[in-house]
Amino acid sequence: MNPHTFPIRAFLPLPSPLVGEGQGGGDVSSTKTKNIGKDISILRAKKLRSNLTDAEKKLWYWLRCQNLQAASFRRQAPIGSYIVDFVCYEPRLIIELDGGQHASNQSYDAKRDAWLRGEGFAVLRFWNNEVIKNTGGVLETILNHITILKQPPLPNPPPQGGRE
Repeated sequence: MNPHTFPIRAFLPLPSPLVGEGQGGGDVSSTKTKNIGKDISILRAKKLRSNLTDAEKKLWYWLRCQNLQAASFRRQAPIGSYIVDFVCYEPRLIIELDGGQHASNQSYDAKRDAWLRGEGFAVLRFWNNEVIKNTGGVLETILNHITILKQPPLPNPPPQGGRE
């Protein structure tokens, strides 16, 4: 690509992310201490995004390229104290890919899934080899869940009562 085709603004320096830091005399406020865990989760999620497994790369390719019911996914997103592999905030669907290490972590995964479901998310789990060998089937399952989750709730039935 010809470097002269880029607009000039692409080469302007960005402001430092630390602009405004250090003000306030150095005291640690309760707001800053509350955000430390969140900041660590964000940094860890960014690191995980740059080190995807082969199965995560393959599924991410299809999730971002396909229009699965107009669902928009994010990868390696922090939710609470957890980092999920893929999340679609509307309709609140989480997709987790499991490698061999998850066979020994089933109680942890169950606790984690229960917490995420308590937050209103549906959780789908697939084995890495399933994504690699049966990508079409995995995508079909995801699409079916998106379709179900996007359906409007049924209206309340009319109150029971007889006519006189």
